[in-house]
Amino acid sequence: MTDGLIEPGFRSTWPGAGPLRAWARRHPAPADLLLAFALLFLALMVGAAGAEPGGPWLVVVVVLLLGMLAARRRFPLAVLAATTAVGVAQDLFGPQFPPTTVAVLIAGYTVAAHRDRHRVPAAVATVVALTAGGIGGHTGWAMLAAGLVFSTAIVTAAFALGVNVRTRRAFLASLHDRAVRAERERDQESQIAAARERARIAREMHDIIAHNLSVMIALADGAAFAARTDSAQAEAAAKHVSATGRQALDEMHRLLNVLRGGGEDSPRAPQPGIAGIDEVVDQVRATGLPVTWTVTGRRFPLPPTVELAVYRVAQEALTNVLKHAVAPASAKIHLTYEDPLVTLEVLDDGRPAPAPVTAGGHGLSGMRERASVSGGDVSAGPRPGGGWRVFGRFGSGT
Repeated sequence: MTDGLIEPGFRSTWPGAGPLRAWARRHPAPADLLLAFALLFLALMVGAAGAEPGGPWLVVVVVLLLGMLAARRRFPLAVLAATTAVGVAQDLFGPQFPPTTVAVLIAGYTVAAHRDRHRVPAAVATVVALTAGGIGGHTGWAMLAAGLVFSTAIVTAAFALGVNVRTRRAFLASLHDRAVRAERERDQESQIAAARERARIAREMHDIIAHNLSVMIALADGAAFAARTDSAQAEAAAKHVSATGRQALDEMHRLLNVLRGGGEDSPRAPQPGIAGIDEVVDQVRATGLPVTWTVTGRRFPLPPTVELAVYRVAQEALTNVLKHAVAPASAKIHLTYEDPLVTLEVLDDGRPAPAPVTAGGHGLSGMRERASVSGGDVSAGPRPGGGWRVFGRFGSGT
């Protein structure tokens, strides 16, 4: 049966079956015709010694059977009915012709391999009944019983082989579908992970660049103003600008080193944490804005991701004071340890500008994303007495 060579439901162990199977998949109709011709020819040779002379009509029957089997994929039920009818007619009116039996078996196999399994029992019963009827048309009861047993056995075997091929083909198809779905899910997970990584990088870049540039701009403005009256103060401000710029470069190098996948021997600056808030506060104070920085509660260990989140939120909140608050007189930053939570509050007394958080979605949204990693949240809004308030709550990750 060509399905054994063409379909994935059956694997031949013959060494040369691979190329033949590939060719048969690409050319199913010629493959069916060639196999049908080979099987009918074999059956004809095997049965030639015992066949009764039938004259030229046998050639016509062979041609008809070849044509039927060539169309068995497109019209399996019709081909089964036609070959069965030829077989019954042969039993009733003509000489015994083995190729007809082979054609019926091939057609029955095709129905079982390509059609709904619920039709198989009815098809088997029909073929057996018609074949037995043809045999019984000119034999006694003993021959009818023997013919019925033989017909049932070979027809059932052909249909069983087809059912087995269809079942294996469906099983392999389900495995393929599961593999495709799993690969698609892996691709989606990779895309989601890549999107998250891009968002993380964008937040890091924003925090590094926005904060340091804001501090540098404020220091440069102060230096320009002080240069007219106090050269020493202007020089100090310029040094702060230089130091802030170098720090920004160091942080950028650290981030780029991580992105490039630097080896273990590559120098890496430590990831910033709560201890780094002192330096952020000093930078903001250097711009001339008084900042009160207090910590209450008993400190307990925090995961590095939580430490980084607290640091970045504090940095972003103080950066927004420099960038967006109008004429602030002071700012306050307060950190409270309340195991298992850490809370951060940043206050200023300036008038808010129209856009108190940075454009582009990396200001307040970035702070909230960082807090959400540790199961916390961040809120921001105007204070009742004037100014702006940022409040963050962070979990310890335990």
